[in-house]
Amino acid sequence: MANLFELPRYIAVEGPIRVGKSTLARILAERLNAQRVMEPEQNPFLEAFYEGERGAAFQAQLAFLVRRFEQLQALDLGARSRRMVVADFIFEKDKLFACLNLNDQELDTYNRYYNHFREQLPTPDLVIYLQATPEVLKKRLKKKNAPGERAVNDEYLEEVVKAYEHFFFHYTSSDLLIVNTSEIDFVDRNEDLQELLRKVSEPIKGTQYFLPLGGQEAASA
Repeated sequence: MANLFELPRYIAVEGPIRVGKSTLARILAERLNAQRVMEPEQNPFLEAFYEGERGAAFQAQLAFLVRRFEQLQALDLGARSRRMVVADFIFEKDKLFACLNLNDQELDTYNRYYNHFREQLPTPDLVIYLQATPEVLKKRLKKKNAPGERAVNDEYLEEVVKAYEHFFFHYTSSDLLIVNTSEIDFVDRNEDLQELLRKVSEPIKGTQYFLPLGGQEAASA
């Protein structure tokens, strides 16, 4: 990628399940020779949550919160460090899911920990939000057929997509690139990937959009 010096030091990729965030984060980290921070996958309470056990949502959410905090707190982003970081999540993502899955009492307790942790963490310079329609994500889930994802029902997936859309509609904490992946496939189509990488290699200020090939390539908000 050209003009690496223009790229932000801390990039985060976000979006709902099966939208391609982990794949894009891996590719960016490889191209930029950056440290890759992966979404925590192991959670001893997750299976119980998917099975609907009482209290499991709160346990699973707190476990994710602590793990995500530990990962991001360990980043070396001081003024003397020249290391670049690419993460496949932002810390705010944890609260998005907490609001979906916890009751009011649980959320009150959760928020106390969340607020304490959040003020200690760095904010990404650039967030890349990958979006797709629920229908596209459902097809990708079915195709992948991962054991841990089989319990994700259609209704819950639609709620997650709506929550992401609402969150990023109001997001102003960092520069933001919104990528609609419903009609592009940067995983299996190299031309789509190269177009996206070229866009990411350019300066991005405020909120910008990367539109599917064949339409207007990018627009500023």
